Amino acid sequence: MIVYNDIYEAARKERYSEQLQKLPKKFIDEVSMYLKEKKELASKEEDVFSDVIIKTQKQLENAVTLFKELMLRRRKKLLNLILIATETGISKQDFDNMLLFEKELFDNLMKNINVSDKKLAESLNGEKNKPKVYEMIVFKKDVEEFMGLDGQTVGAFEKGQIVNLPVEIARILVDDGKADVIVE
Repeated sequence: MIVYNDIYEAARKERYSEQLQKLPKKFIDEVSMYLKEKKELASKEEDVFSDVIIKTQKQLENAVTLFKELMLRRRKKLLNLILIATETGISKQDFDNMLLFEKELFDNLMKNINVSDKKLAESLNGEKNKPKVYEMIVFKKDVEEFMGLDGQTVGAFEKGQIVNLPVEIARILVDDGKADVIVE
């Protein structure tokens, strides 16, 4: 069970570190339960001026403020990681420190940036009306190395990896449910 000091410490660590900090997997759920309990205690009307109720209300306000600050700082770091990842790649440690919804946000934004970059490159190269030779896909599952249409080995690929493959191979992987096309 999370207490006020846990939220405070998480916000403090996030504030003073450049890297995304690791949080427990159930952190959001536990914070939600903590806030719900504090709201129930603070809303009791038995003695509105009781020191305990006043202290609980103040602690609730502070916890909400700290949690919002924590999420804002994490979002800023996540956006910075996305910008870095589009140019250089991302370290496994940073990806491991993300909460599930942050990983989904990261993946979705990376897909959108890659599509945007591809469109920009096509416009710059005047390739808008040329037939597609390659297809950008993202893997939904790990895929072991396999033989391509030209007899060369292709892969192996990890879940979440984004790759530009020949259209024929990309279609086979998509049809088998192993990958999704990144929509332009």
